[in-house]
Amino acid sequence: MSPTDPVANLQTLIRCPSVTPAEGGALSALDTMLAPLGFTVDRVKASEEGTPDIENLYARLGTDGPHLMFAGHTDVVPVGDEAAWSHPPFAAEIAKGELFGRGAVDMKGGIACFVAAVARHIEKNGPPPGSISFLITGDEEGPAINGTIKLLQWAAERGERWDACLVGEPTNPASLGDMIKIGRRGSQSGRITVHGVQGHAAYPHLADNPVRGMLQLTQALMDPPFDSGTDDFQPSNLEVTTVDVGNPATNVIPAKASASFNIRFNDSWTAETLRAEILRRLDAAAGSGQLRPGREPVKYDIEWADRPSHVFLTRNNALIASLSSAIESVAGRSPQLSTTGGTSDARFIKDYCPVVEFGLVGQTMHMVDERVAVSDLETLTAIYETFIARWFANARL
Repeated sequence: MSPTDPVANLQTLIRCPSVTPAEGGALSALDTMLAPLGFTVDRVKASEEGTPDIENLYARLGTDGPHLMFAGHTDVVPVGDEAAWSHPPFAAEIAKGELFGRGAVDMKGGIACFVAAVARHIEKNGPPPGSISFLITGDEEGPAINGTIKLLQWAAERGERWDACLVGEPTNPASLGDMIKIGRRGSQSGRITVHGVQGHAAYPHLADNPVRGMLQLTQALMDPPFDSGTDDFQPSNLEVTTVDVGNPATNVIPAKASASFNIRFNDSWTAETLRAEILRRLDAAAGSGQLRPGREPVKYDIEWADRPSHVFLTRNNALIASLSSAIESVAGRSPQLSTTGGTSDARFIKDYCPVVEFGLVGQTMHMVDERVAVSDLETLTAIYETFIARWFANARL
């Protein structure tokens, strides 16, 4: 098998059932593709109590700078109802110009194309004037504890340093070349518990209904808006995602109520200033008597989720211009530079080097019949190959 063929590369990877946290043979397949190209390949297993062990892969070609990293993940989400698929999810079958399989776009397809791009570059030009590395995790779709974070730490402790990184996530909303991600909003989750006094619904003066207090607090979290957005980011947005009372009786006032929330925030905030604003809103709402006239302030606790994701924005002309011009020359599109969407492993990589994201069209990711157009695999490979040449040329200026 020639690693210059992105379709064959992707079929090989899809046929490895690497549902998080299983390696499924995907990293071994990638090792087989990269080693003949001259890469030194390390398999790194990471562990932490209470989480599954995860196998990861780090491969490097070259010893000098400049050093370009490609990052991604071979783990995939579960297939759901396998009987609902029109083609088996791990068969990598091609029908009507599309390749079907779990991970086709998220994101084994991006990995397959970058491998092919590197192989073609070497075949035509020899090794690049610097170094290329692959940082591939098996834990992006899972807890993200024993994956990219641990692998970056392991590599940095060995003296690895990078000048730029491309993450191959599926960034395009409709057509290949639509969008490059140059940053991501931050993410913070939390859970509020309001404490009341249980009692009979017919005697509310003898009880304290925590639902009333919860309504006051959650309204304060969602209104007014946190901001109106910035030049580079959408407005910050908080959503209450669960409200739980655990009370099956309709004539009993419950003793407590809980609610979970998540906020995606822009560069108007840090995780610390955002938490302070949320607490300010909750304290102010707790003393409101709108739903609890004559009562003392609402008694509540808040528990913050560990490891908030921090907002970041990449400003690196060599990286962004090299990728944008490669997309324009191959796909004929001028990509939008965007910070929309959720989080990715780029949030960890940005602490080590400038990072952007560009991959396939993401319309079918995580869906039944996840699939990619075969023509898009060839186009993405050509974009990546052009990007590699242009980035090394620009990085050495």
